[in-house]
Amino acid sequence: MYNTPMNFYKELETALSSKNINTKELIINNAIEYCYNNIPEDSDCIKTFNQPSYAQICKIVAPKELPKRRDLSSKEGLEALLHSITHIEFSAIDLALDAVYRFRDTNIEFKLDWLIVAQDEVRHFKMLHKLLESINSYYGALPVHSSLFEMAVKTNNSLLERMAIIPRYFEASGLDVNPKIIQKLKNYKQTDIIKETIMALEIIYKEEIDHVRKGDKWFRYLCKSNNLEVSDTYKNIIDKFNLKSRASQYNVEARKEAGFSCKELIDLGVKKCE
Repeated sequence: MYNTPMNFYKELETALSSKNINTKELIINNAIEYCYNNIPEDSDCIKTFNQPSYAQICKIVAPKELPKRRDLSSKEGLEALLHSITHIEFSAIDLALDAVYRFRDTNIEFKLDWLIVAQDEVRHFKMLHKLLESINSYYGALPVHSSLFEMAVKTNNSLLERMAIIPRYFEASGLDVNPKIIQKLKNYKQTDIIKETIMALEIIYKEEIDHVRKGDKWFRYLCKSNNLEVSDTYKNIIDKFNLKSRASQYNVEARKEAGFSCKELIDLGVKKCE
């Protein structure tokens, strides 16, 4: 049992502000243990963050200014790939934490779900960062974009929109892309670093299905609570934020495993779903 007093939301704020992965990890682990035995008390004002925590580490640029990663067998191409995915995982830690920190009238199941997601993302980050270090690089060596942070800020006032946009849109898009990257890597000479990168991406892919499933669960829960139809509500939200469905690129089986129904996938533009 977690017997140490914890100013729960203040600690989450510290984690969200920190650039240090070990600080984030310690607070996340403590928060999970705390939630298994306590109900967090809402006693602090909710802060709106002006910049992501990684702004202390990385140079932020527009997405079009990011380094290209055409030849993944080259050191530069593999570094660009690993750095971009490492950045996604670092961003995902804060996105999961912010869902707990910001939306405080949620139940303990919701809080634990997203704290455990944050815990997974820390592990993913460390796994990828180790690979970066093995090619004499590090997180912050290349510029990054802040698109996920910006979208999170835009959904600060709506948990329904947050669950639609972050897990169900952006993380689900990762399920579409990940297998393609893995297949591309398998076409290169199987050096140790290529093999280790494939193994890391396969682990992340399996666990991200569960993360999207959690987002799907809470999106459906909120739709039901507000008497909203799931498919129409989702389409309206992604239209509101000018996001494209990209249905032709969907990994249909992974999305189904993560909770999307065939009806919804077909409504979004998928030609066939069984």
